[in-house]
Amino acid sequence: MLHAPLSAPPTLVKAALTGNTSYQNSSFSVVTQCQSTLSIFLRGRFLKLLLLVQIDVLQAEVQALKTLVLSSPSSPVGELPSAGSGGVKTPFRKGHSRNKSTSSAILGTQPDPSATEPIVRECREVDSQLFSEFKAWKEEPTLSRSCCFLERVYREDIYPCLTFSKSELGSAILEAVEQNTLSVEPVGFQPLPVVKAAAVECGGPKKCALSGQTKTCKHRIKFGDSSSYYYVSPFCRYKITAVCNFFTYIRYIQQGLVKQQDVEQMFWEVMQLRREMSFAKLGYFRDQL
Repeated sequence: MLHAPLSAPPTLVKAALTGNTSYQNSSFSVVTQCQSTLSIFLRGRFLKLLLLVQIDVLQAEVQALKTLVLSSPSSPVGELPSAGSGGVKTPFRKGHSRNKSTSSAILGTQPDPSATEPIVRECREVDSQLFSEFKAWKEEPTLSRSCCFLERVYREDIYPCLTFSKSELGSAILEAVEQNTLSVEPVGFQPLPVVKAAAVECGGPKKCALSGQTKTCKHRIKFGDSSSYYYVSPFCRYKITAVCNFFTYIRYIQQGLVKQQDVEQMFWEVMQLRREMSFAKLGYFRDQL
C-alpha cells in the first residue's frame, strides 16, 4: 500500500521562518510523535509477516506428516521436514512399530487392538508322571514296547504317526524303523532301475505309495537290501522321519552315547521329539524346497 508523503502544517513552516521557539518545539514534538507512530506501524507489519511465515511452515509440516501416514500405513512415521526445507519430505527411518498415537490422532481412527494384547511367551514345566516313567526307563534302557515309558509313546505318538491308508506298508515301515533297516533318500533325476514290486505298490513320482493320493513325491523309501522303492509324499516322509528321529535318540541313550546331558536334559530332548511326532500326526510338517 502507498502512503502520501508527510507534510508539515503551515503554522510549523511559519514558526520556522519567524524563529518562534514555541512553534519550533511543537514541531519537534509532532515529528517525534510521527516517527514513533511509524516505528510502531513498521514493527506491527514485520510481526504480522513473521507470523504468516511461521503459519506457512507449520502447515507444510502437517501436510507432509499426513502424506507420510496416508501413503504408507504400515510404515513407521518418519522425520518431519525442517523449517527451511520448503515442505519437501525427507526419507524416514524404518522401525519395528508405528507411532500409533500420532497416526490415530491425524486419521481419526481408533488404536490398533493388537497393541493392547498381552505378550505371550512359551513356558514349560516337567510333568511328574512322564518324568518318573522316563527316569525308570533310563535306569535300564530297553527298546521293548512293554515298558511304561515306551508303551505310552507308542500309544500316543508312534502308532498314530505311522497310520496310513496302506496299513500293511505302514506296519512294515514301523518294523523296519525298530530294526534300523529303513532307508529314506531323495528322488534323483536319473532313470530308476526296474523293480520287482508292482507299480501300484511302489507308487511313482506323482503318486504316494502310502496314501494312494496324487502327490509330488520328492523321496522314496526301501527296506534293508531290497531293490524295491516306494515313493512317498512330503507329508508321509515327515511322519516317518519324525518317528525315526525319536528312535535314533533313545537308541543313543541305550548305547551310552549321550554323556553331556543330565536326566532332565535328556527328558526335554525326548519331549521335543515327541512334540515333532504330535505335529506330524496332526498334519503339520516342514517340506524341503
